[in-house]
Amino acid sequence: MDKLTVKIMSSSCKMGDITDQGVSLVEDLYKRRQPLPSMDAIYFMQPTKQNIDIFMSNMSGKRPLYKKAYIFFSSPIQKEWVAHIRKDSSVLARVGALSEMNLEYFAIDSQGFVTDHDKALEELFTENAEGSMNYNSCINTMATRIATVFASMKEFPRVHYRVARTIDASTLTTLRDLVPTKLAASVWNCLARYKSIIPEFPQTETCELLIVDRSIDQIAPVIHEWTYDAMCHDLLSMDGNKYVQEVPNTSGSGTEKKEVLLEDHDPIWFELRDVHVADANLRLHEKMRDFISKNKAAQLHQARTNGELSTKELQKMVQALPQYTD
Repeated sequence: MDKLTVKIMSSSCKMGDITDQGVSLVEDLYKRRQPLPSMDAIYFMQPTKQNIDIFMSNMSGKRPLYKKAYIFFSSPIQKEWVAHIRKDSSVLARVGALSEMNLEYFAIDSQGFVTDHDKALEELFTENAEGSMNYNSCINTMATRIATVFASMKEFPRVHYRVARTIDASTLTTLRDLVPTKLAASVWNCLARYKSIIPEFPQTETCELLIVDRSIDQIAPVIHEWTYDAMCHDLLSMDGNKYVQEVPNTSGSGTEKKEVLLEDHDPIWFELRDVHVADANLRLHEKMRDFISKNKAAQLHQARTNGELSTKELQKMVQALPQYTD
């Protein structure tokens, strides 16, 4: 995999999920790799010239790295690159499959994804955006990645977008005003192509896609959201869905850092993430009471403290008992 497809896979599954499917080794396309001429290889990569050149050098000549190569591209490949692969007969004979996976988005959870454009604000909305190559590149890449979501789900959306509105007839419409319009057109072009090349892709609209820009809600960026998920990302130093907390070490003499993944498989997070923080607090306290009523260690601790456990006391007790950490 290349850097981008590693990120795609990391957002969707764990290493154990991959090895469970019979994959014995996961490697970086850009690093030097040990030849394994008796084994087949799966390439999951972006359809770029650099990636294809690396693949060709891996599989050409008398000593290829692998026995057979099964190539899966994260988004549509240009015809010229397919022709480039076909030209080399030694490589072509070793290709077991070549397919467009149309999988170039990053899942946040079961309900959300991002296209991973950290510089979108700068590339689309600054004064320098006018006439910039980065502007068109950003729009096209975002559109391609959004379209791959619909390709994955075999959905053909009716595309709605916010039309640029000028204050009066004398005011010029800028490229910044046209972001939703241009993005909608680019997404539609990708989807129109899918209709003819993806088997069983719907020929009529099956859902709605609504494209808006930040101007539709100018208040949200300057206030704190009050739901649990939003507040965690807003107020804690999180890296994606990863939160690092300090907990007492096993010896009790100090603390150690522990990584926690706030994802769908965590039942507490799954239940509370979209709840207002006040409701989340109440529910959490109820869960702690329930925990005490069913847990012998908690009951013993409560008896020693002659009264109710506070949230902090319960937290300390749980941290002291590794078997109850989850």
